[in-house]
Amino acid sequence: MEGRRSDKIADLIRKEVSEMFLRTVKDPRIGLITITRVQVTEDCRLARIYFSVPGSEEERERSMEGLNSAKGYVRRELARRVNLRYTPEIIFKFDPSIEYAIHISEVLQSLQKESEEDPDANGRPPHRG
Repeated sequence: MEGRRSDKIADLIRKEVSEMFLRTVKDPRIGLITITRVQVTEDCRLARIYFSVPGSEEERERSMEGLNSAKGYVRRELARRVNLRYTPEIIFKFDPSIEYAIHISEVLQSLQKESEEDPDANGRPPHRG
């Protein structure tokens, strides 16, 4: 039962924080971020907010700086918007899963292209009968 409660709270926090960054947080360092998921501890005292941002390592670091400076505002807004006994502490973490998925897609596309260019290189050894 507790697991489901923390999952519901995590989903609500993801929705509210996404809305904040879309509408009210205007720090230019943050850029175009996507809140990918939120993990809340069972006691709902800590929320790990995972984000993704397109671009270079430098842009990711700038976004992290902006997110960390907005942490107090985000927590106060959560307290105002979401009725919880305790407003969780917030930790922002970069989520590499989207970049990893793009990388895998690129690898698969290059393998498919190679296969189309050389039909004998389809990964199977030649048939010896």
